[in-house]
Amino acid sequence: MIPIHPQPVAGHPEQLRWITPAGVLPFTGVAATLPAPLAALRDDGTLAQVRVEPAAIVTTLHAGRQWFRDGARVRTALHAALADPSGWTPADANGEPDDTPLREAARELLDGPVGDLARSHGGHIELVDVRDGAVTVKLAGACHGCPAARTTLREGLEDRLRRRHPHLRGVTADPTRR
Repeated sequence: MIPIHPQPVAGHPEQLRWITPAGVLPFTGVAATLPAPLAALRDDGTLAQVRVEPAAIVTTLHAGRQWFRDGARVRTALHAALADPSGWTPADANGEPDDTPLREAARELLDGPVGDLARSHGGHIELVDVRDGAVTVKLAGACHGCPAARTTLREGLEDRLRRRHPHLRGVTADPTRR
């Protein structure tokens, strides 16, 4: 269990800063998606926001909520959520999930092991777009029309991406691009 302890945020009684070891989560900023225990507290109106700092997690209660009443539930949910770092994703400037880490991971896999596999058979897989958690690629060379391309996309690219980014909606090949 990752050790955490609460610290008041000066001038913001609705917030608690939960001090954690540095680098517990791979990003800083507002969390767009959260593991189920914290997501449930956000969905039921207990938490208004969860923000990740380099060595802390700042939780903000909704109006009308009180730390003396809800603090223990938040602590329990936070402990459980920290056990699943893959369930956390950052938000962009509009509060939506930020696709940048997913895009970087897809590019890394296509430039590396997944792309190497395609190239070894005379093919090429190009990243076309990453939007709202969905990755679109173009199959070229021997990959275009290859019966094994679907397996390469699912088992090579999608499964590896999903391990790193559980919010991934899917990987599709754009049939209009060659």
